[in-house]
Amino acid sequence: MAGHNKWSKVKHIKAKEDAKKGKLFTKAVRDIMTAVRDGGPNPDTNAALRLAIERARAVSMPQDNIKRAIDKASGNLPGVKYEEVVYEGYGPGGVAIMVECLTDNRNRTVAEVRHAFSKSGGSLGTSGSVAWMFDKKGVISVERDENEEAVMEAALEAGASDILEFDEVLVIETEPADFNTVLEAVENAGAKILESSVGLVANNEVDVDDATAEKVERLIEMLEESDDVQNVYHNMK
Repeated sequence: MAGHNKWSKVKHIKAKEDAKKGKLFTKAVRDIMTAVRDGGPNPDTNAALRLAIERARAVSMPQDNIKRAIDKASGNLPGVKYEEVVYEGYGPGGVAIMVECLTDNRNRTVAEVRHAFSKSGGSLGTSGSVAWMFDKKGVISVERDENEEAVMEAALEAGASDILEFDEVLVIETEPADFNTVLEAVENAGAKILESSVGLVANNEVDVDDATAEKVERLIEMLEESDDVQNVYHNMK
């Protein structure tokens, strides 16, 4: 029995590690695909893609997976046609939610998105129902260190529109068209980049209590479990 229990533990630990690796791979694939759609499939001219590939390799993602993600985002997979669709809705507490998807089957995707909203106490809305609450921006999060003055200066000179200072992180905002230029300047200035993407930023945040926040987070998790979902944005404070 002792041997059996030990093997059960090993299997359980392995399953948890596999699940963790699966989530890391999923995030890496989404980062690569978002970077390709925003700046093209060539990492030599797309700093965001270059960083996304580096992060994918850091979590031991196979090269074939990386190539497939690039091909999928650039429409180079033979026999498969993907299209970008965006769904809008309200989560618990009236939190506005935008869901960006890349799909080869709209019916399947909308069914999965609608199910997540309804199961979590939210509702799927019509086009334009919450989009007005968001602005498209480039966002680069970097670790604060002794080099931050040089990083900030490089970002501003490259065209950053704003820099937000937090305890351990600088958040650099850009216009979408300036994103890659600013990202490359920040990278060259020696910044440790934590996150970087062009996405939607809420222009009006809402406060919710802890119980509602947990429900919203669960909704986001359910949405992100779909392979078709690329990014989920919300205006929860």
